[in-house]
Amino acid sequence: MRVLKMAAVVSVALWPGFAQGIGFGVGVYPAFQTTVTPLNNGAYQVAVSGSSAPVSYWCGIGDFAIRTLRTKATQRIYITRAYEKQTRTVEFSLNPPEGVDTTPGYSITVKRVGENMSAGSAQGYCWDNFMDFGFR
Repeated sequence: MRVLKMAAVVSVALWPGFAQGIGFGVGVYPAFQTTVTPLNNGAYQVAVSGSSAPVSYWCGIGDFAIRTLRTKATQRIYITRAYEKQTRTVEFSLNPPEGVDTTPGYSITVKRVGENMSAGSAQGYCWDNFMDFGFR
């Protein structure tokens, strides 16, 4: 019985190092990284490494809008340039693009100009630990 208790304690103590060695994220933060670059035209370019899921782009711009730009959680964020496969980037703006339907769809996408959601909803995807199952 004593051996089983010791084995349990050792395995719990070694788990974080084991998880990093295998290469999957364990913890509160998602296993991807975003970079937001302000552009001259008032838009923001979001690049993601570690994931190509649409929610990772929304997370990046939502978190940037609330933490850096200090917008309200109700501020709408719009896609002004859809996902570009070559550069793995999406452009967002706090203003709706002209001449484009901005009716939100039912799925989360970064492939349609005019798609939008609130900054709070977008930032909420940052805390989704099940996205990509935590694997890098």
